[in-house]
Formats: sequence, structure tokens, C-alpha cells
Amino acid sequence: MVKGRKRQLPSKLDPFKPYLADRWAETDGHVTILGLHREITARGFRGHYSTVRDWIRRDLPQQEGFTPAPPPLSIRQVTGWLTRHPATLTEEEKLHRKAVLDRCPKLASAAELTSSFAEMLTTLSGDRLPEWITEATDANLPGISSFAVGLNSDLEAVTARLTTDWNSGPVEGAVNRIKMLKRQMFGRAGFALLRKRVLLA
Repeated sequence: MVKGRKRQLPSKLDPFKPYLADRWAETDGHVTILGLHREITARGFRGHYSTVRDWIRRDLPQQEGFTPAPPPLSIRQVTGWLTRHPATLTEEEKLHRKAVLDRCPKLASAAELTSSFAEMLTTLSGDRLPEWITEATDANLPGISSFAVGLNSDLEAVTARLTTDWNSGPVEGAVNRIKMLKRQMFGRAGFALLRKRVLLA
């Protein structure tokens, strides 16, 4: 049995490969892949950084001693650094977090407000909520400021939740379990089973 060659599917990168090869050759490979990705993006490329990186590493000659630039940070990575407790971050993650916050003052303000709200949740210090709402509203950050304004509509209930140990978690868990059981059993009780139960009754 003769196996045919796997047909290579067209790629979004195909129209930009000559440009990338020329730029790679004229710089002897001493250009960052991230920089090349930005260049072709400005020229209409709509693909991911990884597509460019993988093709360059596979098809273009690599220079000795040349270290490709690290891939750009993802939104998930940065969000994780900002919302997790600093004590749970590794030293490398702490350095990345500091570098990101140093470059963006608004993000630093958002991180500070997020941390202070999380602290209220964990330490049950709801008496600080009005002060936090004022700071968050004055920060004029789209997501956080609107969230802070919304808290005012039910301030007493939110303050109570941030102050006492009482919560509806167990009740909500029981309700969710009942709903899950109902979904699992839906349609299983056929007519024959129902008739049998009626006769037994």
C-alpha cells in the first residue's frame, strides 16, 4: 500500500512568508519574532504569534547564540497574577506582576482595589466597605467603578455579608444538588413504572 504525502493546507501566514524570510535574512536572524509578528500584523496579518514563531523556528535558519523573544503575556496570565494572593505567586510571577503594574498605572490601581476588596472578604471587615466604594468610584475604572456603584443599591446586605460568618452557601448547594438529581431522573419514570406504583398503592 502506497501512502501519499500529506497535503499541506493553506495558512494565513502564506502571503507574509516572503516578507518574513527577507527580514530574517537582512538581519541575519537577529530580530525578535515578536517584532516580526507586529510588523506583519500592521500589514494585515490576523494570525497568532505562535503561528509566526513555529514557522520561523521550523523553516528559517537559526543563528547560534540567538534566543527568541518570549511569547507575549496572555490575559489569563496577567489576570491570575492580579487576582491571586501575592503569597501564592512564585518569585518569577512576582517580578512579572511588578513589571506589568509599573507600565500601567490604571492596572496598578485596579489591582490594589481588587486586593483590598478580597481582604475585606477574608477578614470580614465590612465596616471598610463605604470607604472602598468611594475609592473605587473615584478611580473611574470602567469595570470596578460600576461594580462599586452597584453595591450602593444593596449596601446593608453586602455589608452584613462582609461582616458576619453567615452565608447561604450550604442552602444553595442543597438546591443545586436537588436540581441536578431532577435533571438526571427526567424521563426515566416511564408509563409502566408509574402504573406499577399506582397498583402497589
